[in-house]
Amino acid sequence: MQPSDAPAAIVRPATPADVPALGRLGALLVYVHHAFDAARFIVPPPDIEDAYAAFLGALLDDPDAVVLVAERDGSVVGYTYAAIEGTDFLALRGPAGVLHDLAVDPAHRAHGIGRMLVDATIAALRARGVRQAVLFTAVQNESAQRLFAHAGFRPTMIEMTRELDDEVR
Repeated sequence: MQPSDAPAAIVRPATPADVPALGRLGALLVYVHHAFDAARFIVPPPDIEDAYAAFLGALLDDPDAVVLVAERDGSVVGYTYAAIEGTDFLALRGPAGVLHDLAVDPAHRAHGIGRMLVDATIAALRARGVRQAVLFTAVQNESAQRLFAHAGFRPTMIEMTRELDDEVR
């Protein structure tokens, strides 16, 4: 069955059985971002899948974390991770749900799974009394920016990076 013929995904809370898939998809985020800008984003270490799996697995029981997966035909094909955070004076914002991760397996993109995950994450944050959601997206990731805009997000900040081993002219 081709992904376009596959049944719609279901979105549900992640479980310990999903941790290996979370590690694989989280590693994908690291690789993609590093490819966008190798000077800004971390070099993926050799154990990135295991490290990301351990990171996300540790959040499954955190009451301030939302970790959801999209499942198709019994396989995890995407996930989101959001955290409920308090006032952040460095970011100049009040309490919010921060959508840290959204990843969809490349073979399952362009079928609405990303939007399903974003909508479910927003619903989970709302159900916990969160009144605002924020996220960051790589400037090069225009498809993600379109998805987030269609889901009601608006641009509010621009991160700028400079390596300090060069001179400004």
